Amino acid sequence: MSTEPEPATEDTAHAVDTGPETPGTAEPAGAASEARSDEAAGEGGEAAAQVSEVEAELAAQRIERERIERRKAEKQGPIDAGGKLSGSAADLLAAVRAVESGEKPAATVFGAPESARRPAPEPVRPPRPAPAEHSAAPAGPAGPAPETVQSVRRVLAEGGAPEGLAPQTAALLGEGAQDALRADPWLLLRVAGVRPEQADGFARALLGAECGPDDERRGRAVTVWLLEQAALAGHTALELPRLTATLAQRGVPDPDAAVQSTLAEGEALAFQDALEETGARREGEQDEEGEEGEERPVRVLIGLERYALAEESLADGLARLVNSAPKQDGSAADWEQAAASAQGSAAELIRAVAGHGLVLHTGGEASLAEPAALLRTAHALGLRAWAAAPGPLGRDRFAALLGAASAEPPSSGPNAPAAVTVTGLLTGAEGPGRDADGALDLDLLVVVDAPQLDVEAGALLAESLPDGARLVLAGDPAVLWSVGPGRVFADLLAARICPQSASRRPDPGPLGELVSGIGIGELGQVEAPGKEVVIVPVRDAGEAVHRTVQLVADSVPRAIGVPAEETQVITPGHGGAAGTRVLNAALKERLNPGPGRFGGFDPGDRVVHTPAPGRVLPGRVVTADAEGLHLSCAGETVIVPRDRVEGSVRHGWALTAHQALGGRWPAAVVVLPGDAVQALSRSWIYTAFGRAARHLSVVHGVEQALPRAVAEIPAKPRTTRLPRLLAPQTPTTD
Repeated sequence: MSTEPEPATEDTAHAVDTGPETPGTAEPAGAASEARSDEAAGEGGEAAAQVSEVEAELAAQRIERERIERRKAEKQGPIDAGGKLSGSAADLLAAVRAVESGEKPAATVFGAPESARRPAPEPVRPPRPAPAEHSAAPAGPAGPAPETVQSVRRVLAEGGAPEGLAPQTAALLGEGAQDALRADPWLLLRVAGVRPEQADGFARALLGAECGPDDERRGRAVTVWLLEQAALAGHTALELPRLTATLAQRGVPDPDAAVQSTLAEGEALAFQDALEETGARREGEQDEEGEEGEERPVRVLIGLERYALAEESLADGLARLVNSAPKQDGSAADWEQAAASAQGSAAELIRAVAGHGLVLHTGGEASLAEPAALLRTAHALGLRAWAAAPGPLGRDRFAALLGAASAEPPSSGPNAPAAVTVTGLLTGAEGPGRDADGALDLDLLVVVDAPQLDVEAGALLAESLPDGARLVLAGDPAVLWSVGPGRVFADLLAARICPQSASRRPDPGPLGELVSGIGIGELGQVEAPGKEVVIVPVRDAGEAVHRTVQLVADSVPRAIGVPAEETQVITPGHGGAAGTRVLNAALKERLNPGPGRFGGFDPGDRVVHTPAPGRVLPGRVVTADAEGLHLSCAGETVIVPRDRVEGSVRHGWALTAHQALGGRWPAAVVVLPGDAVQALSRSWIYTAFGRAARHLSVVHGVEQALPRAVAEIPAKPRTTRLPRLLAPQTPTTD
């Protein structure tokens, strides 16, 4: 099987050295409409009673654009488009070249290091969204004008590119897209799923003899493409030597010039981060050189502006929480009394939250009882306390723990539902809404499944919190990291800038014992008298598919008592002989056979809907008509137009581990076909096995690769700037 671990392209694995635990592999250009949307498991796009999903999404996009424009205006020394680099950007590049060649870098670069980041203004928060009429939620924003799509289609046909890319290209490039493509054919590389060699062929067809590998437009396009692929693999930036080396591998004759051109056009940013040295070496250098820090080592990073600014904004918001005193809601005696009445590590969490604006909480599934106890304590003390999860699976799971019905309409009363999605909270579709200043109208926010937060979602959350609010990030550090770029939770744990409360509550039973062992790199045998864990060996992918269907439809319901609709199949990727596509086709044939008259779907089909990249919403097909495919997702009706069904809806009996993040099912069947070895890592196995609440079946065809992955393949590091950005602003907490 050619596994497709969820969302970076296969090319990215070579371009930015991603590992098997990275969130995925995009489709080839022919399936570009699926490439970024169906691979990610992120926040739910459920509809709200007052704000439609389309309006909420557009509002969030406007907020992000306005924030980026504000940050652009703060930059000093702007560079004219197309001009040569000057000032610090040119110095950074020259310094790196000097270091690589063994020469001494200029003192102006290393001798007087700049601040790690620009000071940011107070966050400008969006107002509460206006109420809107709502019935069934449409699946996404309106597409580009038909005449624009048609014009782009003609240009694509002229260049030999698939005409099916026209809607995406027109939406990406906007009005005048056809003229932009003719002026710079490599803009096609910005469309999801298009690869450099395909964009090169398109450019040759349009430009003829003018097209060449040394074209400045090509160098910029490939540079941006590599940075985008790195973001899909989780990096917020790339080190300059690594980027230039990969550009050379991609046939760019002058990688340095390509990077300079990209920086000059404002399509990427350069950063200089000082590296820490051992105390002995620093002291010795001071004795020899006589000048402190004259040759201070640095690393130069290149990143896309959207992620760079999001990471800086996140650092600002977190520093504001850490360095300010939380609002005094309830006396110290009241908080202490509440902590004294709590059990175990829940008491430590309550005490930490009482006196700090930012607290981290770690632990497995059973540890969620402690944030739940904190929320109940906060409500009892009169705080406006809410919990948020990155997706609807996590929201509903935590709401069940709280005993709250998360599907109820939002309200502000004392018995309001306390669990929402991050997207719903930020857009006003769920939760308390915003106050007159545009901040979230709450005193305490607990974010569960925090490892799923990427830098953009984290930045929006931090910016939206009012002064004096408390933020608790809770999650299991051993699960897969976010689909989007960054590793917010892991970076914060490593930075130690705020109190950390580690749960001592173990996950119970044989499943808890198995998963806990995996988390520390040990795959041991566990006693399972109730058939909590069953290993099903298979010889090849065909047998893996057959045994999976047999388990879901027959063995698990008969022997364990868990019906098929409560069993989730998890496999490493979408493609191949035992990926989600093949498994879903086999499971549909057995569990809900039908002609698939509407894009391959029938009423009753179990599906996952991706209304936007990184947002996965589980549901079922209700019906189909001229409007589109009608789904029931998280208690809401969602209508997916005909032209969006293929790219945003797929069957959901079998999911990838990233898609399953945040959810737990009574039974899980984890499929490990023989050629999925490269996709396995400790965090992937921990995540997949941990989705089972009562029973786990492992369709096992990887032999010794399974214990080897648990013992030897941890999560691969991501390149991020957040720890460096936090260092000068926040005190280290021991």
